[in-house]
Amino acid sequence: MYNTVKIIHSYWAYLVLLVLIIASVNALVKWFSGKEYEARDFRISLFTLIVSHIQLLIGLLLYFVSPRLSLFSELGMGGVMKDSINRLYLVEHPLINIIAVALITIGYSKHKKKLTSPAKLKIIAIFYTLALLLFLSRIPWAVWPH
Repeated sequence: MYNTVKIIHSYWAYLVLLVLIIASVNALVKWFSGKEYEARDFRISLFTLIVSHIQLLIGLLLYFVSPRLSLFSELGMGGVMKDSINRLYLVEHPLINIIAVALITIGYSKHKKKLTSPAKLKIIAIFYTLALLLFLSRIPWAVWPH
C-alpha cells in the first residue's frame, strides 16, 4: 500500500504544481494588467483548491502508512531533527505543505468576499504564489518523482 500511495502522491504533485502555476501566473498577469476577473478565473482557482486538497489527503495517508513514521519512536524527536533527510520527510515537507494548502484555502475564501476584480485577483495572486513558493521549497527534488 505504501508504494502505491507514494507513486500517486508523487505524480499527483505534477498536477498540483501545474494548476497552481497556472492559477498564480493568471492572477498575477491579470492583476498587473488591470484585466477583469471572470468566471474562468473562478474555475481555475477552484480547481487549484480542489487538486491541492486531494494532494493533502493523499499526503496525509502516505505519512501515516510510511515506514519512516516509526523513526519518531526509535530515534525520538531529537534524532529525527538531527538527520536532514528524516527531518525533511517527517517534519518540514508535511508542515510546510500543510501551510501551503492553508494559504490556498485562505486565499480562495478571501477572494470570494471581495467585490472588485483587482481585489479578487490580488488576493489570489498573493496567496497562491506564496503557496507555490512554499511547495517548491520542500519538494524532495533529489528523489522526485521516484
